Amino acid sequence: MSALDKFFSVAARADRLGIGVTRVGLIVVLLWIGGLKVAPYEADGIVPFVANSPFMGFFYKYSPPDYRQHRNAEGALVPANRAWHSANHTYAFAYGLGAVIVLYGVLLCFHPWLPQVATVGSFLVFVMSFVTLSFLITTPECWVPALGDAQHGFPYLSGAGRLVLKDAIMMGAALVTMADSARAYLRKRSGMTATTQHEVVAQDVVFI
Repeated sequence: MSALDKFFSVAARADRLGIGVTRVGLIVVLLWIGGLKVAPYEADGIVPFVANSPFMGFFYKYSPPDYRQHRNAEGALVPANRAWHSANHTYAFAYGLGAVIVLYGVLLCFHPWLPQVATVGSFLVFVMSFVTLSFLITTPECWVPALGDAQHGFPYLSGAGRLVLKDAIMMGAALVTMADSARAYLRKRSGMTATTQHEVVAQDVVFI
């Protein structure tokens, strides 16, 4: 067998490892990003997405155009802007969103013991990713603005747009881990059913 054939042979058997790495990756991203929502800079950063979203915009006090004059650059501290965001419920919403995202990550951690719980968690991550991808339609900041360069608007993604587009990978990863956890649950339930039936038969034999 050539070295190339050995490589493909090993690669063909790497699916289980790949699913495990995918699950761990999702957990790390969810716990880390969700945890960061308690930081004001992170809460400030998601304002354009939330404010323009028909699914979440109602959580904020002020209408979408208002946030543009109160945006904080990462690492900058502008007390007046922070006060505006506090009144806008920016930070309160971020705390709640962060808690939800962290919860999803925790649910995935239950895969070895309660795969049915991890299945639900993966499904919720899939739904969350779908909502996030909708920002490409609802958030103007996802596209390069028309400031003089010829490349602006669709299909020229801005930094925010490129960040959102990556959720397509998270969506696919969530489907993979959902299917894997569901299979694990069905195997576990099937095994428990077989064991229970065996025990019942054994008890009947003893009784007879």
